[in-house]
Amino acid sequence: MIAAGFGFRKGATASSLEDAFARACEAAEPEVLATVDDKAMAEAFRLFAEERGLPIKAIPPDVLAQQKTTTHSDASRVRFGTGSVAEASALAAAGPGARLLTVRQISADKLATCALAIQEAT
Repeated sequence: MIAAGFGFRKGATASSLEDAFARACEAAEPEVLATVDDKAMAEAFRLFAEERGLPIKAIPPDVLAQQKTTTHSDASRVRFGTGSVAEASALAAAGPGARLLTVRQISADKLATCALAIQEAT
């Protein structure tokens, strides 16, 4: 299972999400898109998921806070209790024992981030 996790600001557009996604997904195709639950139904994110035909997984903030991220944003740490919403969302969505394939990649407009995580079949 490969999950693409996203973090994004209120002003992020589908283009912002696409740019971050393209930067993170050069060598892998995710099966699910994930973000913190209060952003999961944001119009731009929902449209982005629909265009790709991928399901959205909403991750509660307390689950995000349990994930160990590689990169750290002070804003993410203060608001969500994690160093990276994108990395934590990807790890949580991929499942127990998941590992990052890519650290968060930032869109050119700095409004969205995307990271990939994988849980390999056992």
